[in-house]
Amino acid sequence: MKSAGIVTLLLAASTHHLPTVCGLTTLPPSRGVSSSVRPSSPMQSRRLALASLSTAALALLTPTSSALAEDGGAKQRRKLQRYPSIRFISALGDPTASSGDSGAESWGLWRDDPGPRGVYLRDYDRRIGSNDDLAAPAGWKFDPSDWWVEEHGLIMSTPEPLPRKSLDRETRAIVPEKKYVVTGDREVTTVLTVRENGSWELERGTLYDVTHLPCRSAAYRGEGCAPKNANLRDFPVKPGAAMPAIDGCEKQDYAVLFVLGEVV
Repeated sequence: MKSAGIVTLLLAASTHHLPTVCGLTTLPPSRGVSSSVRPSSPMQSRRLALASLSTAALALLTPTSSALAEDGGAKQRRKLQRYPSIRFISALGDPTASSGDSGAESWGLWRDDPGPRGVYLRDYDRRIGSNDDLAAPAGWKFDPSDWWVEEHGLIMSTPEPLPRKSLDRETRAIVPEKKYVVTGDREVTTVLTVRENGSWELERGTLYDVTHLPCRSAAYRGEGCAPKNANLRDFPVKPGAAMPAIDGCEKQDYAVLFVLGEVV
């Protein structure tokens, strides 16, 4: 992956909204099986929206001269390493909280949008289950003990553990924390600090404020938990609603945060 350029970041209150990414595709009113399986249009729309989001985010995060003059500039200027594409954090915690003493050790990260690389629940047997290594067409491997589904009924890759350490570029020392620039595509774009001990904090807002509500995700776990048990009529899931239960599975809903880059 190519390293992103360094730009100046102003973390100031903004009322600008970024384009909606998840749940943006208009689906037929029927909630039957046919309405939950639309493999091409949702993915094409999703890619276009993410590209727009990246462009809009850069404009949102670039300070204006008047804003800098208003606060002197010294306190709120940051160095941002912008990612080449939007990344996604799966977070678990009190949505009204702005910090936590633990919990971030269980958070995950998708470095690429997992939706377009996913497999619809109805296609599991044909596209994953029939393969000896349980590999999806996109190359990721299905984990029967911990599998994830998004709001359209797409099985996604399991996210990697969220990195919670960073490298000090001047001293080359390992720092036991990492700072991400996150947004929920609403009114709050801020810095999320996660630490090696699992603690976390937001500089502005709450976990709810930086959750992208149209994006829904849940992990399904447990002996006897299998995609074939899912009721396809439960998809798509409405923005902000809980992911559906699946027979034989323990479900854990996660908030989805857009990650624009990191502070260095």
